[in-house]
Amino acid sequence: MEFEPVIGLEVHAQLTTDTKIFCGCSTLFGGFPNTHTCPVCLGMPGMLPVLNKKVVEYTIRMGLATNCKIEHESRFARKNYFYPDLPKGYQISQYELPIAQFGHIDIEVGDSNKRIGITRIHMEEDAGKLSHDPDRPISFVDFNRTGVPLMEIVSEPDIRSPEEAGSYLRQLRSIVRYLGICDGNMEEGSFRCDANVSIRPIGAETFGTRTELKNLNSFKHVEKALHYEINRQKEVIFEGGKVVQETRLWDSVSNRTTSMRGKEEAHDYRYFPDPDLLPLVIDEDWIESVRETLPELPNEKKERFVTEYGLPLYDANILTSNLATANYFEDCLKIFPESKTVSNWIMGSLMGLLNAEGKTIEQSPISSQDLANLLGLIKEGIISGKIAKVVFEEMAKTGKAPDKIVKEKGLVQVTDVSAIEEIILNVLADNAKEVADYRNGKTRLLGFFVGQVMKKTKGKANPKIVNEVLKEKLKNEYI
Repeated sequence: MEFEPVIGLEVHAQLTTDTKIFCGCSTLFGGFPNTHTCPVCLGMPGMLPVLNKKVVEYTIRMGLATNCKIEHESRFARKNYFYPDLPKGYQISQYELPIAQFGHIDIEVGDSNKRIGITRIHMEEDAGKLSHDPDRPISFVDFNRTGVPLMEIVSEPDIRSPEEAGSYLRQLRSIVRYLGICDGNMEEGSFRCDANVSIRPIGAETFGTRTELKNLNSFKHVEKALHYEINRQKEVIFEGGKVVQETRLWDSVSNRTTSMRGKEEAHDYRYFPDPDLLPLVIDEDWIESVRETLPELPNEKKERFVTEYGLPLYDANILTSNLATANYFEDCLKIFPESKTVSNWIMGSLMGLLNAEGKTIEQSPISSQDLANLLGLIKEGIISGKIAKVVFEEMAKTGKAPDKIVKEKGLVQVTDVSAIEEIILNVLADNAKEVADYRNGKTRLLGFFVGQVMKKTKGKANPKIVNEVLKEKLKNEYI
């Protein structure tokens, strides 16, 4: 019997507001433990929450960007459970009446597109953070994160492979970053994911028993964990067992999932409307005013890069996956308007440099203006493509402009035909055997002669002129 996986993802995106969702405490990451707190987020008696309007606006932005229906009235609810990192004994979330529902996003999987439904998007507060002493039976709690605003995005169970899950998550993270509502940092936990996965016989309509996977802090881990869990569930069934509904943790060291606890159902949390918060009412004017501020989103930008700049889809996908990269590319084009050349340098030399140094494009030591100017020097014939690589490396080390480096190091390309001709004659005289072989049909030796000339000129000779003069000289007897 063949099985197919059924996957749904729950993504928590931390919103980039300055203050928490129900109080004025800072949301800054990395503060000294328990310093970004107040009686409201610590759940002290008599303290009442006040909703942060910016959190609502950001969630509306996400709802509109993912084709959701924005509800004119939604409600906050209390999700009750007891854990040391939850000072009130409940989490303020939304349950029966979320702010946004019934949306979708389109993803690319291989050469095809697929639409993934979004069940709901709602707002909630984050819990604190526990850390455990490795040597003693002691745990520490930091409440700085308590009350930090989260937006939960729940997908429909439309995902059928770990690769689709990875594509969906990358697209979702790209959208929140384009909108400027979440930094998408998975390592710091500001963009995190839980996965629900089950398997069923191909062709069946009913779902199998699902497990929930937690501790997925990278796209690679999500895909690996899903592959493992799908295979584990198949083995359980093939061996005559039954999959148990439970929550499992992904261990990235051993590359396996382990049982954590039985999976809770909604009734286990005893949801009820929060009596301290009024229903949230959003009028159509506010929704439309937010819609008008939406930026060009990743898929729209990708399509424009293909149609307006004539880029291959592969290039457009890479350049638009990150807003900063897309902006860098278009800033280059303002100075050097040759899209494919700019794309090649960004995806090749620049991204290679950034990856090697563990930097983002925002931290690039080479500005878009300097890269464009470097390409201009190549086109004008001032430097060769080979010398440009040397200049590029020097730009990365020093931060200097390309024209300054060229002048300081005397790297200006040799374009004087008579000077190049003289060097070529010397090269041919020194390599008489190769000249004879070339004339006897071994025309591939042209590359050898070009290399010798470039070596003598330290890469400064104009390659086009070198090739033209060499071919002319090799045709004629000169000795």
